[in-house]
Amino acid sequence: MPSLVEPSTLYLVATPIGNLADLTARAIEVLKAVDCIACEDTRHSRVLLESYGVGTPTTSLPAFAEGARAEGLVERLKSGQSLALISDAGSPAISDPGERLVAECVAAGVRVVPVPGPSAVVAALSASGLPASRFHFLGFLPRTQSEARAMLDEVAGLSATLVLYESPRRVVETLLLLHEVLGDRLACVARELTKLHEEFLRGSLSSLHQTLAARGEVLGEVVVLVQGRAPGARWSEAEVTAALTAGLARGERLKTLSNELAKAAGWPSQDVYRLGVSMKSR
Repeated sequence: MPSLVEPSTLYLVATPIGNLADLTARAIEVLKAVDCIACEDTRHSRVLLESYGVGTPTTSLPAFAEGARAEGLVERLKSGQSLALISDAGSPAISDPGERLVAECVAAGVRVVPVPGPSAVVAALSASGLPASRFHFLGFLPRTQSEARAMLDEVAGLSATLVLYESPRRVVETLLLLHEVLGDRLACVARELTKLHEEFLRGSLSSLHQTLAARGEVLGEVVVLVQGRAPGARWSEAEVTAALTAGLARGERLKTLSNELAKAAGWPSQDVYRLGVSMKSR
């Protein structure tokens, strides 16, 4: 019977996002067959590995040390070893360690094989009730408000559903920011996916903000999904401001820019113009 794994190959193994029973049969076999498993956190992964009787040696590959340790792992792969990479939950390299290692493997000609499985993005999107045929994944928003606003400004005009990860400590603040930048769109907050207290909250961004703010404390990892811009929908002031800022930076005349933006944004041209004048006078 041929070996399930090949030498000089990196296997990206998706692990459960909550429910340990979601680890696939193929993932278990690969984890048992490789020479070593690189873990985001070996202490966290030990619970999963021991529950499935996986005794393969492990090594640590945390996000803060990935750059320093990736080269050594690539050398091990080039020498003929087979390695598996797992994160604490979900698919490696998707808002988790692995992106740098995969890039260096590809550059070195090392084979990279995905072993797909649980994904918080896909699980949340499929049950959100929002359009799922097209989506744009943002990962985690930047820590600073200014950088987060800039990222949201970039995607505000997309018709695809927006999906992002957030910590329970910041989700209330993030919902308010999403409302301010994108307008009061339909949204979904998915919490504790695949776990005992799994929860999907659906409604407008303003109502979801009020609901979670009233709780005082939000527990569990969170996925936030926001409906994309509806065709012909009126732009929020933040979106018009961002477009004016970009246009003026390109050297466009305010009057011409205001007329063009008014048609796209569903605003009276004089209101866009007045907003542009106020921006230039600051």
